[in-house]
Amino acid sequence: MENLPPLRYPEPQTVLTVEDMRRSDAACIAAGTPGTELMARAGRGVFEAYPWQGPTAILCGTGNNAGDGYVLAALLHEAGIPCRVFLLRERFSQDGAYYFKRCLELGIPWSLWERGMKLTRYREIADCLFGTGFHGAAEDNAADMIRAANESGAKVISVDINSGLSGVSGQAEGPCVRSDLTVSIGFPQPGHYLGEAKDMLRRLVNVDIGIPPLGQLIRLAGPHDFSEILPPRRECCNKGDFGTVTLLGGCTAYSGAAKLANLSLSALRAGCGVARLAVPASLVQGVLPYVLESTLFPLPDREGSMIDDRDAIDGALDRTKAAALGMGWGRSPANGRILRHILRTYQGSLVVDADGLNTLAALPDRDALLYSAGAKVVLTPHLREFSRLTGMKREDLLRDPVTHAMRYAGERNVILLLKGSSTVVTDGETVLLVSRGCAGMATAGSGDVLSGVLAGLLGWVSCTPLSVACGAYLAGLAGELAQAEKGDISMVASDTAAKLPEAIRLTREAQNEEL
Repeated sequence: MENLPPLRYPEPQTVLTVEDMRRSDAACIAAGTPGTELMARAGRGVFEAYPWQGPTAILCGTGNNAGDGYVLAALLHEAGIPCRVFLLRERFSQDGAYYFKRCLELGIPWSLWERGMKLTRYREIADCLFGTGFHGAAEDNAADMIRAANESGAKVISVDINSGLSGVSGQAEGPCVRSDLTVSIGFPQPGHYLGEAKDMLRRLVNVDIGIPPLGQLIRLAGPHDFSEILPPRRECCNKGDFGTVTLLGGCTAYSGAAKLANLSLSALRAGCGVARLAVPASLVQGVLPYVLESTLFPLPDREGSMIDDRDAIDGALDRTKAAALGMGWGRSPANGRILRHILRTYQGSLVVDADGLNTLAALPDRDALLYSAGAKVVLTPHLREFSRLTGMKREDLLRDPVTHAMRYAGERNVILLLKGSSTVVTDGETVLLVSRGCAGMATAGSGDVLSGVLAGLLGWVSCTPLSVACGAYLAGLAGELAQAEKGDISMVASDTAAKLPEAIRLTREAQNEEL
């Protein structure tokens, strides 16, 4: 296991939306657990999550997040670790006031924050300014406190979430604390994983303070979830047991012979029995030298783009369990007719990616086609492609990607895989987050590799949100392994494809142990 890149986040894990975390907290208090008791548990959890040495600065806002900081201050003081509390304002929540009074009784030093203060004399800084309910941009003294924390050179421990970061979206609209450790309380929220979170959080741990969860349970998918998807294979088997998949794409403008080969190789690495690469006939000679294990299926074309030859398309998809469509497909007028035909007639699992998504977005009846499709459809957009599909502005989608993804998938009877720094997979009911992946995957062809993995996996397992999340996990882990070897600047998509066997091996090994 020594070659496995370190996990950013613990697994397995339940995630709650910000609103459901608020409801769960309120219900727990209403059922008889005092808010002061929950705050004491949170503060103690933070105290035990880090080897504090001091001196420690504790930056406190005006809500319950600050109350966790006051509990922490009391525990540090009682442990003989020097600390000082800095207040944004002399304003307290009811439970927070209880513990601030305790700090006063213990003689813990405190100050109101003044613009321009420095924190360079502190070894650690506890960020207790804002919780997961924060939205908008930190301003005035709050912004100055965040700046001072980031410039201090100290180890920064954020409580609940990094101040300035949205618990809903993981976006920062203004200054944001960069932490060495973030301690989520009760359950993490989507904002701990999405958007800019990975750039702001070096490490995340969660403190269970005994709050029963209510509402939509979001799963952070990991190896423990995939044991039934990636079981050991019987010795008595053959390629026919693991399905044939078709990978349909390519045009003269985007021929990318090696990329198409990576696509088909990724499908085989993901376990299907046969990968059939269906490309315009005029590209066959260019692709042929790069394709070894896969089979080629030439399709009639005109000037390097597929034509709407339905018999040929049906032949390419004949007796297949899964297909992926759209990679390097271009913008030919025939593509819309081909896609409409496949959505109406194909009965396997259908992954639509890249130019397939752009083609789908241009169809006026796309929603009805998706809802009534014979196939189990998997859409794999990044945010701009999702914007085209929904007609919504990118910035509006960014504010709450999980809710928008759930609504879209549920209303159209599809599985949506929304790409980002962490991936959202949902069918409108189940929601899974995949935190694997890395900056080095921001390179041409990474999406093709993911589509190949998904098609190859769906060639022999059922198409469910969990199996789609498994494909995203494997591709993301393979990317991390490639980045560890090649670096975030120099790695290319074929490096990710080459690491798929190791990613699968490590995932299977980790299914019965902690990663």
